Amino acid sequence: MAYKKRDRNLYDTKSKVPFKLSRTRLENFINCQRCFYLDRRLGVDQPPGFPFNLNSAVDHLLKKEFDLHRAKNEKHPLMKHYKVDAVPYQNSNLDQWRDNFTGVQFLHAPTNFLVFGAVDDIWINPQDELIVVDYKATSKDGPISIDAEWQNSYKRQMEVYQWLLRQNGFKVNNTGYFVYVNGKRDAKAFDGKLEFDINLIPYTGDDSWVEDVLLEAKKCLESKHIPKASPDCDYCNYRLAAAKVEKQ
Repeated sequence: MAYKKRDRNLYDTKSKVPFKLSRTRLENFINCQRCFYLDRRLGVDQPPGFPFNLNSAVDHLLKKEFDLHRAKNEKHPLMKHYKVDAVPYQNSNLDQWRDNFTGVQFLHAPTNFLVFGAVDDIWINPQDELIVVDYKATSKDGPISIDAEWQNSYKRQMEVYQWLLRQNGFKVNNTGYFVYVNGKRDAKAFDGKLEFDINLIPYTGDDSWVEDVLLEAKKCLESKHIPKASPDCDYCNYRLAAAKVEKQ
């Protein structure tokens, strides 16, 4: 299938209409300004990845499970096990906040960016503070953590959600949680089922960086020049290596 250049939701330096900027695209800017500019300004996106259907299934089932306890305004057993003094948050906007195309939104006036991001879950504690919760799934040997360098994006993801909720006037606890499920690999046989261990990992976020990064992303999009390639960007490194070989 031929690659198609994107022809919608491109940044227009002359437009006064708020520009929708997702949490994912902001993360792309952090990773590589060149790729971000090519995508949001010029309409040339990175090649799409394949869908992680098993991860999506886990995400869907976790939401259904926590929603059962949300309807009863009671703690989930996982919250009891880890002694988290909170219950799943009830709000009529939760379905919208979970939707990938709407999410939690905020119009950031200095940039005119309509920033949005889809949360997995929100809990609330007795102090009426919201707690951001993100679901993650993997299958590996050894303990589960969020200490790897590549997982910094997970932490920024949570911090953007915390920032968005605060901008909407909510009290938000600095500590969020990752519900991290790990597919067991030590079973004697598959037998048509995959079992998981469930871990609850706390993370104390700091969203103070979001404002500055939004301003930097605005400056990037306003520029008339394509930014330099990031030395750590796999996409840019591939393009540069391919171009070098083709010239030989």
